[in-house]
Order: sequence, then C-alpha cells, then structure tokens
Amino acid sequence: MERWYEGPLAAFDTETTGVDVENDRIVSAALVLQPARGVPVQTFTWLADPGIPIPEGARAVHGITDEQVREHGRPPRTVVEELARALSERARAGVPLVVMNAPYDLTLLDRELKRHRGRALGDYLADAPLLVLDPRVLDKHVDRYRKGRRTLTDLCTHYGVTLGAAHDASADALASLQLVRELGRKHPGTLGALSPSELHLRQAVWHAAQARGLQAWFERSGTPEQVDTAWPLRPERCVCGRRLLPGREHRCEAVA
Repeated sequence: MERWYEGPLAAFDTETTGVDVENDRIVSAALVLQPARGVPVQTFTWLADPGIPIPEGARAVHGITDEQVREHGRPPRTVVEELARALSERARAGVPLVVMNAPYDLTLLDRELKRHRGRALGDYLADAPLLVLDPRVLDKHVDRYRKGRRTLTDLCTHYGVTLGAAHDASADALASLQLVRELGRKHPGTLGALSPSELHLRQAVWHAAQARGLQAWFERSGTPEQVDTAWPLRPERCVCGRRLLPGREHRCEAVA
C-alpha cells in the first residue's frame, strides 16, 4: 500500500509585510502540487498589492518592493479569495497540504479573508477540512532533543533537501513539500504509518506540548514572549488576551 509521503501532496507558502498575523498583509503566495514523489510539480503563484507600504525589513527578506506590487500586484481582495478557493479544492480532493509553521501562514490568510472578504478561512473549508502537514512540528516530534535552530533553511540542510531562493514563496513551498516527504521516509513507523488525518490530529497535540515547553523556557529566561498553543490556525483574541469563540458572547476584561 502506498504511504502518504509517496502520494499526492500540495504545499502553501506566503511572503508578507511582517510577522504579525493580526495586522500584516500578504504580498506573495505560492501553491505547489505534486501528484507523486519524484514527478514534476505544478506551481501557482500570486502577487498582491497589500495597500500599505512594505516595510524595509520585509523587503530585505523577500526582495519585493512597493513598485513591483503597484505595477504587477493584484487587489488583495481578489488574491485571498483565489487562495482560499485553491486550498479548499485541495481539501475536497483529500490532498494533504504542507505548510511550514502553519499557524503563521494559515492564520494570516484567515485574517486577510476577514479583512477583505468578510469571511473566515473555515467558511471556505466547511465541507472538507484541511489535512495539514507541518514539517516544523513533525521534526520537533521525531527529533525533540536535537540542538540548533529549526528554520526551513536549517531543516533542509539537516535532511538534505535542496532549497532554492530562500524567502521566495514558490521555492519555500517546494522545499517544504520535499522536506515532509523526507520526514515520512526517514520515520516510516512514527510518521509514515499514520494517515494524513491521524497526523493532522496528532500534530495539534504535539504542537501544544512543544509550545508549552517553549513558554516555560521563556519564563525561566525572563522573556515576556507569549506562545500560542493553537495549531494549525490561531483563534482570534480580544485586546484583553482572551480567545474569541464563534457564536459566543465575550465581555472584554480590559473594558472598565
């Protein structure tokens, strides 16, 4: 029987105006499709004009300028709708979606959809939820005590995966897809024997445990950083810090 890491996979990645999922914007995105290991991929790309200046720090990372998005970018309202529909199509087909650090890219897309379309990502996935494979979570689970950073570049180096132009959405998505195949191949019992749906559920648990461990380390070191345990999508939060739950009234504790 074919294991999931030999079969069809898709991968999604974005480049943005910053790292704040609640307020930053999508600048570019890519969706890479591969029907089986070792066969050619199909790549779809998007360039959006975010409607705000791209900060210098973000430009230094991905190299996309305000001039480029003004000349060649499309309205974010159109781009995020197409992205949501493309991911929904993969979900309906039952194709697992690889997303490196999923709570970042998927949450950012969710907030962009709410900003520009008045709809959540979940609204597009009502009939078929995503089956997400996050190489960051998978690697931390199978090799918990390995020292060193675990960025996409670091993981590609560790697993022998070629990464093209780093911080290019297409290159990053392709590398993430190949990385997940390697993780499944190298850990056929721990990861490869599970179905994508089982892996999706377990990653939520693994990520929560990993986040709690990181939070404890921050607290011991006196770092005021707060780590969200939610995966693969962060819930919206009130200014008081509490999660906003759909359909439930919330009284803000920050309001006197």
